[in-house]
Amino acid sequence: MRLDKYLKVSRLIKRRTVANEACDNGRVLLNGKVARASAEVKTGDTIEISFGDRTTKVEVLSVQETVKKGEAADLFRPL
Repeated sequence: MRLDKYLKVSRLIKRRTVANEACDNGRVLLNGKVARASAEVKTGDTIEISFGDRTTKVEVLSVQETVKKGEAADLFRPL
């Protein structure tokens, strides 16, 4: 699955366009490297998102095309 779509589906970022812009601005790291929005995400990857002075780091536990709002947090584990 594309990184920008995963960020939206998992609700780490609420809108796909915002996820796309964050990737374009170098604010998203996939396995420690700056990632493009089109990068493929798979189980076991680590994602680090920086917005201002906040940084969120998570491990990908599951990759699904769609998920209910209440189950979105089951797709990742905070580190």
